[in-house]
Amino acid sequence: MVSQEQRRRQLAREKYLRQQQRRTDARRKARIRNSVIASVLGVVVVLSVTVFLTKPFEDDGKKENAGAEVTPSASPSKAPDPCEKPAAGKVETQTWKKEPALAIDESAKYTMKLDTTCGEIDIALKASAAPHTVNSFKFLADKGYFDHSKCHRLTDQGIYVLQCGDPQGTGMGGPGYTIPDENLKDKSLKGGVYPAGTVAMANQYNAQTKQGRDSGGSQFFLVYQDSQLPPDYTPFGTVSEAGMKVLQKIAKAGAQAPDPQTGNTAPNATVVINKATVSES
Repeated sequence: MVSQEQRRRQLAREKYLRQQQRRTDARRKARIRNSVIASVLGVVVVLSVTVFLTKPFEDDGKKENAGAEVTPSASPSKAPDPCEKPAAGKVETQTWKKEPALAIDESAKYTMKLDTTCGEIDIALKASAAPHTVNSFKFLADKGYFDHSKCHRLTDQGIYVLQCGDPQGTGMGGPGYTIPDENLKDKSLKGGVYPAGTVAMANQYNAQTKQGRDSGGSQFFLVYQDSQLPPDYTPFGTVSEAGMKVLQKIAKAGAQAPDPQTGNTAPNATVVINKATVSES
């Protein structure tokens, strides 16, 4: 016969076991819940990164920067403007219906000089690897298309680039025509990285839908620090050592808060291309 004390101990043991089981069940449910939350957040992060990588460089001559709602700079710098006032002059508004005919010597060496309010940026162009792109830039530069235009975007998180080439200064402008993607297997693009000093085309390619190839226009970006990017943007030039110092000065001044209309994070520095020239050397 079970004594009262033994029965009390048995009931206490059973209560303890039930409590332990409830704790175990609670921990298991928490793990499942957390794993689901982590999975959802992981999807959101992946999608955000994908949008960030494909959208900032859209360029179709009509709406070149439709994906600018992603904001790479959340905390704008208060650094003073290190650049000079822009030269007097008006931005060119002319557009063309089709890509200009190839007129460059693909075997020759070409240099693009951007005389900016922050200093001169010299770029060695890759005419043989990206002839359509270099030809287009020479055509546009000869027409004064880039003169007095503002570099409208600076990103300082995730990727590190200064984006220019839109006379509207909004990320929505273009020359009216598009050019094909080129040189996407350039040997400099290793491990999904566009190295510092790379100059590449903006475009509207979407890696998720595989749509938007050959959509480059006039917008381009200059990489001032190694940036993780898929090889989807035509690399067509390399910034000189002196030009990199100018880019670093611009980057050091930081970026503004996102524009509520375009989503662009403009550089704090007043970066205006007073004159752009492309010459054969």
